[in-house]
Amino acid sequence: MLIDLSTIDASHIHPILTQAIIPRPVAWVLSRNPGDDFNLAPYSFFTVVTSKPPILMVSVGKKPADGVFKDTRVNIETRKQFVVHIGDQSHARAMTLSSRHLDHGQSELDELDLKLVQDEGWPMPRVEGCPVALYCELREVIEMGDTPQSLVFGDIKQVFVDDRVATINERGRFVFDAKGIDPIARLGGSEYGTLGEILNVPRPD
Repeated sequence: MLIDLSTIDASHIHPILTQAIIPRPVAWVLSRNPGDDFNLAPYSFFTVVTSKPPILMVSVGKKPADGVFKDTRVNIETRKQFVVHIGDQSHARAMTLSSRHLDHGQSELDELDLKLVQDEGWPMPRVEGCPVALYCELREVIEMGDTPQSLVFGDIKQVFVDDRVATINERGRFVFDAKGIDPIARLGGSEYGTLGEILNVPRPD
């Protein structure tokens, strides 16, 4: 089967792409709402972009009901700092529930059994129990596409990783235990994937 996307209605292209480009890591993004509470939302159009400087990108759509910018973009543009979490299997339900569309300023955390913890040296907390959290500052936002999507680029300033899944090898490099992190990945529809078997294939010289 060869699918010519130029002949497909735009509403049908999204599920084609999300089922073909799998698995996708999930950025569980914490941003500060107006006031003292927080917005928490998952995004699977997400990747690291560069390592020097360390930059990541999260693609944020608009609210389907009224087409306004999602709270994640609004909050990040206003307050600059945000935290990207890598959740594990235990967070699958909470992560899915946090994708609901709420009124601006309403916090998903009010209805989820999650706690926030504050690390010294960063103005925002992180979600307790997530094995990895990336503390970021906004670099720029680029709009792309007909919708358009907001490509949010962030400078990664600090990385939290659970001590149970991190070591330093004889070369002085950090080594993370992928199985210990136990990340969930987005597939199509309502499906998520886990790591399963990990293949170790050495790179050529």
